[in-house]
Amino acid sequence: MNRDMTMQHRIGFVATRLEGTDGVSLEAEKWAAILEQLGHNCFYFAGASDRPKDRTRVVPEAHFFFPSIREMCAAAFSKRTRPPEITEGIQRTKDLLKEHLRAFVRDFKIDLLISENAITIPLNLPLGMALTEMIAETYIPVIAHHHDFFWERQRFLVNCVSDYLAMAFPPALPSIRHVVINSWAAKMLSQRTGESAMLIPNVMDFERPPAPVDDYARNIRRDLGVEPGEIFFLQPTRVVQRKGIEHAIELIHRMGLKSRLVISNASGDEGDDYEKRVRAYAGLLKVNVNFESDIIRGCRGLTSNGRKIFTLGDVYPQVDMVTYPSTLEGFGNAFLEAVYYRRPLVVNNYSIFDMDIKPKGFHVVGFEGYITDQTVSRTRELLENPSLVDEMTSRNYELALKHYSFAVAKRRLETLVKDCMGE
Repeated sequence: MNRDMTMQHRIGFVATRLEGTDGVSLEAEKWAAILEQLGHNCFYFAGASDRPKDRTRVVPEAHFFFPSIREMCAAAFSKRTRPPEITEGIQRTKDLLKEHLRAFVRDFKIDLLISENAITIPLNLPLGMALTEMIAETYIPVIAHHHDFFWERQRFLVNCVSDYLAMAFPPALPSIRHVVINSWAAKMLSQRTGESAMLIPNVMDFERPPAPVDDYARNIRRDLGVEPGEIFFLQPTRVVQRKGIEHAIELIHRMGLKSRLVISNASGDEGDDYEKRVRAYAGLLKVNVNFESDIIRGCRGLTSNGRKIFTLGDVYPQVDMVTYPSTLEGFGNAFLEAVYYRRPLVVNNYSIFDMDIKPKGFHVVGFEGYITDQTVSRTRELLENPSLVDEMTSRNYELALKHYSFAVAKRRLETLVKDCMGE
């Protein structure tokens, strides 16, 4: 136990899912590791989870992919008038989830809850409402870790649930301490709700550099379908429109070099229309693109047909260039990961990068909304000069160690937990 801690607490994480390589799951895992270092015990409530089973309560209705939840969400965010049966379904599921949340707190003797986006973005309306009501009824201390608010996503702006959004996404309750991952979110939360927030950016364990590539991952280029002599570009994101993957495809096309783009994650909760668009665009420009979400996951293993499963940590060290052409990000986990594994990046100058990250001095191949000749020439220059890559990535690592390490989150979380618990 950390000598500076006065008390040990039992902390419960609540999310729609806590598994895989999505940003929310990854950051929750990092927070849990830091809190355990501080002497606390962590437990988990989610619709799907890869956390320790003896510390976890899985409730399928908490997942945004649960059939009735998907139906509610589709109806809620497509029209202005709410059918009575949608109201009834939301309320019925809310009551069910609230009982499960109460049981989770009771059975694991939870002192403090951490909501991971559950009362931030309305992928699961009943879960956010259930959590809000339970907090109001019990006055349990809560840290609301906000990754992306509903007003930041166009798909949620036309809806028939504005009353629910005002109540629970996020709620303004006295036992909640709000945490955001970028400065713009803090400003908008204050303007919209009057609530203040602590800023804790996404972090990586920069105090502990990554281990060298081991025998398991040594042939990963072959396993991912990267042919001998091909330049290996990695797009370490989901296949959703705001990731701007067509920019990566255009860049590779204009490079005119033998290359392959590997995309690590599936579409997730936003459908597969954009994936179809990416496949068609790659075919049009004759760019080799591999969709490898089946064998790039949160932990190693084997697929049902015997293929090796790799983590992103296995993949990063062996890529030539990381593409991160997003038009919108809450922070930028993939940016930090590329810096951690000392890989060069091509980055679209999305707003949070421009406001919070770029001013700290990070060096990337940047572009403003579209690929230019300069973007192409700078990318080619790095690929042809390993010494430039070493210089750039070493500088980026040192900056990240200063600004985005576990130590930064640890100091702020320690203060936050003590504040929540009245210590």
